[in-house]
Amino acid sequence: MMDATSLYLLIALAPLAGALITGLFGTGFLGRFVCRRCAHVITILGVLISLVGSVVVLFQVLGGQTFDGNVYTWNAIGNIEISIGFLIDPLSALMMVVVTSVSLMVHIYTIGYMADDPGYQRFFSYISLFTFSMLMLVMSNNMLQLFFGWEAVGLVSYLLIGFWYTKPTAIFANMKAFLINRVGDFGFILGIGLLFAYVGSMHYGDVFAQADKLGGMIFPGTDWQLLTVACIALFVGAMGKSAQVPLHSWLPDSMEGPTPISALIHAATMVTAGIFMVARFSPLFELSSTALAFVIVIGAIGALFLGILGIIQTDIKRVVAYSTLSQLGYMTVALGASAYSVAIFHLMTHAFFKALLFLAAGSVIIGMHHDQDIRNMGGLRKYMPITWITFLIGTLALVGTPFFSGFYSKEMVIEAAGAANVWGANFAYYSTLIGVFVTSLYSFRVYFLVFHGKPRFDEHPQHGHDAHGHDDHHHGGTPHESPWVVTLPLVLLAIPSIIAGAWLVNPLLFGDYFNGIITVLPQHPAMAELASHWHGWVAYALHGFVTVPFWLMVAGLVVAWYCYLINPKVPAAVQRSLSGVNTVLENKYYVDWVNEQIICRAARCLGVGLWKGGDRGLIDGVLVNGSARVVGWVAAVSRHLQSGYIYHYAFAMILGILAFLTFLVLTVY
Repeated sequence: MMDATSLYLLIALAPLAGALITGLFGTGFLGRFVCRRCAHVITILGVLISLVGSVVVLFQVLGGQTFDGNVYTWNAIGNIEISIGFLIDPLSALMMVVVTSVSLMVHIYTIGYMADDPGYQRFFSYISLFTFSMLMLVMSNNMLQLFFGWEAVGLVSYLLIGFWYTKPTAIFANMKAFLINRVGDFGFILGIGLLFAYVGSMHYGDVFAQADKLGGMIFPGTDWQLLTVACIALFVGAMGKSAQVPLHSWLPDSMEGPTPISALIHAATMVTAGIFMVARFSPLFELSSTALAFVIVIGAIGALFLGILGIIQTDIKRVVAYSTLSQLGYMTVALGASAYSVAIFHLMTHAFFKALLFLAAGSVIIGMHHDQDIRNMGGLRKYMPITWITFLIGTLALVGTPFFSGFYSKEMVIEAAGAANVWGANFAYYSTLIGVFVTSLYSFRVYFLVFHGKPRFDEHPQHGHDAHGHDDHHHGGTPHESPWVVTLPLVLLAIPSIIAGAWLVNPLLFGDYFNGIITVLPQHPAMAELASHWHGWVAYALHGFVTVPFWLMVAGLVVAWYCYLINPKVPAAVQRSLSGVNTVLENKYYVDWVNEQIICRAARCLGVGLWKGGDRGLIDGVLVNGSARVVGWVAAVSRHLQSGYIYHYAFAMILGILAFLTFLVLTVY
């Protein structure tokens, strides 16, 4: 019988083994011994082992078997040991199942999607390496290992966004993602360093045990609460990784990578790392109302204003990307409302239906011969029936249709924001409420333009943006349903997109699943308020038909139906009448302009100034070359004193002796 530690190591290392074998021996790095078929067999087997192991662990945790122990000591600094270990509890077990299940679906889907790509083995190696990195992040029991997983998923994201490294747009996108995440990670490591400095340990348990002590400390030189500074610094890391305003602009551009990684990294797993981290650190965040207010306001801004940008997008993947930004804002609002379990619940349901939407979008792209422009689609329902029905299921879950999984989690987020008492909660409540209409509008806009109405694909030339790295790779022909390796993951993801919410809402939110794992103090009443109105999943869904969010969702559906099916001239008329607003939206609130023209230009000017003024001027010009010039000048002057005649030297000695004697006479006598 395998012991617990061995099982946890197997879960984490199986994808790593697949990634190493495929990457080293299938890409030409150490040879090409691993063929294309072997590449997907090896990596899928590794992720399947992790999934089975994660399910076993989840059942063990449900049976009361948890684990918090070290595997080995990585380093020792004086009396402080820094170890590598695992924390297996209900939170990490749930995340392990979500990560491995979505990853397995993406691996299977990739067989069909990347079938003709020359980097087939390399892609499988990367996504398997990502799975290992994410597992290390969620299974860690200390902040060092958390940071390792945090940076590792960032590295793999960089590699996958720029997977087609001959495309200039892909290279720009992966560099943008890398640099913006470095900004967030700088805050993250400052928060970790601050906690380590005052606690003297990287272990979660040691840090949380001293939470009350940290809550009473003041940050040196200020009147700020130390814990507030540490929590905000940690959340800055989450803002980068989970794409919160203003560190969000990398995520839409990351659509330059292949569609499977959009589902794996930028919808279901990596971008939720920040949400998971804040939930894990709930014992600290609960002690700082200022940090919670900061979190809820940032989340509310993203939930509403980033969702609005989805209304004007014409690339099917970018619409889903802005939807992801908005939904991450909803999760962040729940965190700020101290409804951490609601945030994790929405994270889980969103992982399934958003991965479904991304993969269904990829299936549409395959069927449209790699055309991503929704204006060139229409009427695909009869050509791609499986993709149509699964995309519809994902859309219904996303907009919060009663009884679908997204309904339970999104409705809980809105109610939690309304019940919260931190500063900014009212703004968050109305932002998430209006966001329901916005979400419904852009979701059904895409659905109607792609699957209903008059077919438009014969009327326009097809230009692909996701066509295996070739901007103008296109084919003619009628749209077609995707192969089974693409449609099977869609069907399997559609099932939890329907039932996961109703099935898990009671144990996750109102049962004892997170007892002792997530901390909520009595002064934050959101969860208690939600529990007081809970009467079961059926009653909750039936009541959902008479709530304001439901009618806002219906309003968004009706507006989209009228504007894009009945009277398509309306959007153009609205665009003309609101040309100023449209310009702002087209420029994405000018965040990219500020980043590139102000921040990046200022950074470049600072770098040039330090190079020319500091390095070349001061260090090279004054210290290095200046000292050399002084030595040269002294040598040039003293050279004239070296005549080579002995009587000149004797005369100089006599003058020196006379000067010395004169000095003695004048000073001593």
